[in-house]
Parts: sequence; structure tokens; C-alpha cells
Amino acid sequence: MQPDKILLYPAALCNQLKLIAARAGEITLEYFDESGYKGVDAKADGSPVTLADQKAEEFIIAELKKIAPSVPFIGEESVEAGKIPSLENQEYFWLVDPLDGTKEFISGSGDYTVNIALMQNLQPVTGVVYAPYLGSMYAGHGPGTATCYLEETESEKSISVRPPPKEGLSVVASRSHGAMDEQEKFLEQFKIAKIVKRGSSLKFCAIAAGKADIYPRFGPTCEWDTAAAHAVLRSAGGDIVNLDGTPFVYGKCGKRFLNPSFIAHGGWYQ
Repeated sequence: MQPDKILLYPAALCNQLKLIAARAGEITLEYFDESGYKGVDAKADGSPVTLADQKAEEFIIAELKKIAPSVPFIGEESVEAGKIPSLENQEYFWLVDPLDGTKEFISGSGDYTVNIALMQNLQPVTGVVYAPYLGSMYAGHGPGTATCYLEETESEKSISVRPPPKEGLSVVASRSHGAMDEQEKFLEQFKIAKIVKRGSSLKFCAIAAGKADIYPRFGPTCEWDTAAAHAVLRSAGGDIVNLDGTPFVYGKCGKRFLNPSFIAHGGWYQ
């Protein structure tokens, strides 16, 4: 089967995904409240979900169907509802989190994002991460293409990872999750300058933008939590690897798309 034509033009596709993410972000802002979100439901695993998650994903599904109707869709809310397409013999598929950082959103923090990734052969090749409240959008579709757009300056700039600073690493860590004992033990091997807490996939974007150096994650995440930011990070010169240094792969249908623990870094970690 021939792929949808837009998939052959990564830069054009990335621009389309930026527009979709921006409009999905506007949907989430309709439900956002700095004093905290009140209409919270719980999923089967006890994690929170809001109407904003659901409405944003419905919109994203509809828009992605328009530009690439043959590409299977894997989204956080769709999987929760049991809508899991077969990925067998599929070169491409979408991985989407319509509202990454739901706990941040509920608390009234702006550290949440809309994540859209195109996967090819189980790897993220194009990704967009949009933080609606903060007005920042990160995107990438291949080596050297990573960008950050800031609404406050109405400007987009190229971003890239940085070499590890001599004064020590800047570590990004989760605001709401994390196995602190394992993290502290892992970080003993490095000289650490500071640890910065961020929510959602903005942790990866901080590394991609050269503002941080490493994000060790010892705790549960799902593929839609990492895929879009992984594409951005790769485009900026970094990567995500398993704890043993082996490549980080996607499409784990049989494991409910759960990720193992990992290390996100600026391209220097071995």
C-alpha cells in the first residue's frame, strides 16, 4: 500500500501537525482553570482524566484522518476505550497524548502539553509538543530540524542540545511522579549542578533546547507520553535509551504501550 502523500513531505507534515496541536490546545484551554479543574474522572487504573483530554483527542483524530486517512491512530483516551488498531505490517502510525500532564492541568499548573507524533518502523520521526498555557511549541521532523516557537515573542528559532557543562549537569525531573531513591542512586555517577522540576513532556524539550542535560525516568510512562518529545529531542541531537543503553522502541501493543525506565539525554550519554 502506498503511504498517504503528505508522509513523503516531512516539513509540510510537521507544519500541519503544528496547526492541529495549536487548535487542540485551544480546546484544552476552554477547560483550564488556574484555581484547579473540578470535573475529574478516574480511569480503570486510577489515573485522572478530564473532558479536556477527551475533546482534544476527538479533534486530533478527526484532523489526522483528513491528512493521512490510512495511518492507524494510537491515543491515550482511545486505548482506554479499547480502540486499539492492529499495527501488524504497518510502517506508520500516530501516537498522541491530547493532554500530557493531566495532574498539572487539574492542579492549575500550565506545565501540560499536547503531544502528536508520527511513527515509522516503530520509531518517532516527526513530533510536535505544544504547551497551550505557556504559549510554547516544540517541533522536529529529522536531524537539524528542531524548533521552538514562543507566542510571547511571535518568533520561532532552531534549537539543539548542548555538551555537558563543566560545572555539572542540569537534571530535569517530574513534578508529579518519580522513584526518587532510584534516581538519586543513578545520579551519583555524575556531577550535578541543579535539578529542575517540570511537568509533562516539557522535560524532554528542555534538553532539546539546550537548557538541561539529562532526564532519568524510573517509573511508569506510556508511549504517547514520550513519542512526540522523543522526535523533537532526536531532531535536536539527543535521544532516549533504555537503562542498559539499548534503543528505545515503540509499538508495544501487547504491553498496553507501557514504557520501561529510560534515560533521555543530549546525545552524550553512553
